Amino acid sequence: MERSKLIGILILVAALGISAIAFAADGQEATKSITPGMGLIGLGAGLAIGLAAFGGGIGQGRAAGSMLEGIARNPGAADKMFVPLILGLALIESLVLYAFVIAFMLKGLIG
Repeated sequence: MERSKLIGILILVAALGISAIAFAADGQEATKSITPGMGLIGLGAGLAIGLAAFGGGIGQGRAAGSMLEGIARNPGAADKMFVPLILGLALIESLVLYAFVIAFMLKGLIG
């Protein structure tokens, strides 16, 4: 292994080790009371943002693909398709952002 790669790996390991110490929980955070429903709230928040991002990505990909297919069939219609595409992508992204806000609201219930 080259010397520069070895030095880079050592620096990465040192940085990760230092960051783990920096973000360690103090004693007061560790003694918080944990209720049985907290895990389900965290799971719900994670599923909300995960499914929203997955669905939004698929929707945006299909919308952009359909527009490119339409432009390939009729290049003259590219100007007429641009504004509806941007509007559609913005609406799809707004649904993902709503899920993001809901996930943060659920996270707020935990602590």
